[in-house]
Amino acid sequence: MAEKLISIRKLKISIPKEAQIICEKMLSDLEKSKRPILEAVKASLDNSFYNAKVGYLTPGNKKIRTELNVSSVQKLARTVFMLEILLRNLDIGSVNTKRELYYICKGLIKGDGKLKPLDFEDQAESDAIIDFIGDMLEVYREELNCFANDRGGQTYSQQLVVTETLSDGAKATIDLSTLGTAPYQPKNKPQALKLKAKKKIDFCLIVESEGTANTLQAMGFTKRNKCILMGAQGVPSNAVRGWSKLIQEELNVPLYFFGDLDAYTLQNIFRTLKAGSAASLIRNADFSAPEVRFLGVLPEDVKKYDLPHYKVKESDPSEARALKKAKDALENDPFFLDRKNKGLSDILKWLLKEKIRCEQQSFFSVDPKDPIKTEKLILEKIKHKSFV
Repeated sequence: MAEKLISIRKLKISIPKEAQIICEKMLSDLEKSKRPILEAVKASLDNSFYNAKVGYLTPGNKKIRTELNVSSVQKLARTVFMLEILLRNLDIGSVNTKRELYYICKGLIKGDGKLKPLDFEDQAESDAIIDFIGDMLEVYREELNCFANDRGGQTYSQQLVVTETLSDGAKATIDLSTLGTAPYQPKNKPQALKLKAKKKIDFCLIVESEGTANTLQAMGFTKRNKCILMGAQGVPSNAVRGWSKLIQEELNVPLYFFGDLDAYTLQNIFRTLKAGSAASLIRNADFSAPEVRFLGVLPEDVKKYDLPHYKVKESDPSEARALKKAKDALENDPFFLDRKNKGLSDILKWLLKEKIRCEQQSFFSVDPKDPIKTEKLILEKIKHKSFV
């Protein structure tokens, strides 16, 4: 298991106190005719560090400094405005999604002409302020009672039991084997969940495509295997990442990721699941699964199983961007530069050289007459340790 760093988060009860200190300092500076300054953790790749013993990206000492001037006055005013709403929610125990907070702000601004300069053109602008406040206070968005309405990955298992502690202290217990064809989909608060295995669980398979996970389930994957099967829905949300980390921590079972063989999947989807992202440095400790392995599609699978694949068109802007990002990742991303992840870096180099793409669904073409051939190949790869 990866060693745990001491969390840089502050206790929830200290958030109002911390916010008060910041606001009083801003007011004091204004009264002294000084320009107030707000500082936040710089959430970017150039402030990211990767320690293989920890297993996820952690923040450095760089800060974003926003000093009051003509160009920043709106940002600082919006920050104080949004902070007041979030602190009120904490005080009364109210919870809102990012989208709800956007409309709450719009309503308050439209109802008061004096607030018009603070108006948000779209939700992305209010989301950025919420993220800035989190980085400034060094707390998770959820600790501000703000959620992104994230859904955890659609999860199936015949062995897994989940106990959720509700906001009023009551407990709800869900036995996944009793859900029939319906998946279990946890909300974005893994800290409220406790996991238990009714019987030994051999592995957890996280599938990039939710549709492919559902297909495997429809064909009886969890009936024949003592496992957890999850659909990750592409780039993993915080809920998917937190749920995967919980499975890793509480059940201590091997985690495998099954997805496409392309640059985007490796650096945007798998790396985010395994080590977090530069954009969420303060939350990677609880929202990444460092033990997850890349099961495939691997470069050697293409030849071994004669998988259908195709050339990447560099004339396609999205493909060109993915290749450029792959090159940048090999040169600048601390995750891919670490020698522990050499196997993953080698796949990126291979993709840059060969410029091909192979979808996870290509496994269904290996033997179309065998409806569970893909399952057999996945189990074969796990048995023979064909993963990175």
